[in-house]
Amino acid sequence: MADDATKDTRKVEDLSFKEASVELEQIVRSLEAGDLELEESLERYSRGVELLKSLRERLANAEQKVRVLLDATDEDAPVTDTTAAPSTAYLDD
Repeated sequence: MADDATKDTRKVEDLSFKEASVELEQIVRSLEAGDLELEESLERYSRGVELLKSLRERLANAEQKVRVLLDATDEDAPVTDTTAAPSTAYLDD
């Protein structure tokens, strides 16, 4: 699992949105499984919080850009709330 160790050392800012989403989902699954030692669980939880914060910020920035574009083209266009947690659709890729 050298790939997992590499992911853990990469800065969150260096990950693409997709990579960060996949890593977060893997962390959630490993924590839900309950097979980790306490220390490793805390490390993964901390990493997950970092990833989630970054993903939410990226989504908020993207949403703001969409709003600006919509305002420039059509002031009456509805805007969908996209602040929910990231999708897990990337896991099967």
